[in-house]
Amino acid sequence: MLISNNDNGQIDQEYDHCRSNEKGTDNSLTKELTVIRSLFMVLLMFYACFQPHLHGFEVVADEFDKQSLPLFDGETLAGWEGNAYWFRVEEGAIVAGRLDEEIPHNEFLCTTQPYDDFELQLEAKLIGDGQNAGIQIRSKRLPKTTEVSGYQVDMGQAGKRGVWGALYDESRRNRMLAEVDPQVHDELVKKGEWNHYRIICRGRIVTIYLNGKKTVEYREAEESIPLHGIIGLQIHSGAPSEAWYRNIRIRQL
Repeated sequence: MLISNNDNGQIDQEYDHCRSNEKGTDNSLTKELTVIRSLFMVLLMFYACFQPHLHGFEVVADEFDKQSLPLFDGETLAGWEGNAYWFRVEEGAIVAGRLDEEIPHNEFLCTTQPYDDFELQLEAKLIGDGQNAGIQIRSKRLPKTTEVSGYQVDMGQAGKRGVWGALYDESRRNRMLAEVDPQVHDELVKKGEWNHYRIICRGRIVTIYLNGKKTVEYREAEESIPLHGIIGLQIHSGAPSEAWYRNIRIRQL
């Protein structure tokens, strides 16, 4: 049945062979439709108000996808620089390290462009015996070495403790700046599988999310520490291992 509002705000019924009599004096269907329409409007308002909260992670992800750019094209190492022996592209991911050979010293694949305030998202996983890698942010290469100096969003193990989601100061202060509670760490990390990182650098604050949960919010107290630099992907020296990185995207803030 076609329903419309007339000039007096009343509902016109064009036809209803099932519910109305021939003279159109039965208004039971009109009342029923009014109730249904009211309930429908309430449901729409509920969805509009609560949908962002019910699906908060998806809303953030959708916004990021629209406003970010890829740092890795999935096929080549264009836009990056490093030792091609230790870094390759495989199955749409950047693979650092080797499973058939020990890694003599730390190796880094770095962006050719520096960044200051940004949001970086990517997926990473570790396989093999080494179990140590990381993502450099606001960093720089050290001349005549393979090292990179700056913040490192850590991955894997440091001794017997897990360091996924932690923040380390690589080749500079050489210490952990912020760590994750061991129980939280073990609940979050998907060993041998893809783990999602969301890293935000804004001013003097570095915030890290691992698999959707905030693990670090670090405020830099030392004014001498630079707030800009390259982004790098690390494989740590040691036993044969591989660090895989994919879906690397950045949004400048």
